[in-house]
Amino acid sequence: MVLPADPPDEELLRRIVRKDAEAVRALYRRHGRMVFGVARAVLGTDAEAEEVTQDVFLRAWDKAESYQPEKAKVVTWLARIARNRAIDVLRQGAAREGRVADTGAGLEQMVDAAAQDPGLSTEQAWRRAAVRAAMERLAPEQRRALSLAFLQGLTHREIAELLEEPLGTVKTRIRDALHRMRDILEGERP
Repeated sequence: MVLPADPPDEELLRRIVRKDAEAVRALYRRHGRMVFGVARAVLGTDAEAEEVTQDVFLRAWDKAESYQPEKAKVVTWLARIARNRAIDVLRQGAAREGRVADTGAGLEQMVDAAAQDPGLSTEQAWRRAAVRAAMERLAPEQRRALSLAFLQGLTHREIAELLEEPLGTVKTRIRDALHRMRDILEGERP
């Protein structure tokens, strides 16, 4: 079946319910990077994030009829599936290793990976290390909201839907986290 140039996400899901393979490919092209990013933020590895990304779109194929547009946008629905699936993978790995999973993990690993860039100047490396240290001093819910906003590019409303929290709470967390980061970074300049 041929798709219009840019069908809305909801139309793609309706077509996926009818098992239109081109629709799931279009949905993947549109949101695959975001899904990968959410999984990567939780898991900390590309390989596991790639597996979760594939699993998310297989689940979308199998469960498209369960999408409820009155509850969330499609992108938020996919992000929630990705986050939940990634947390499941994290917990399964933790269970195999006999430890408890930290479902807030991921941001620190992403910042660490960025800090490993050999092309950084000393000043850039210091800044990244300072940001990493400042992020570690934030409350976990602030780190998570900041990560979703600035590393994943989600809107405040999408974050609220994903985390199933009030929009005002998300906005306050992000604002407070940014103020706290500023205070920490300004207080620790050499």
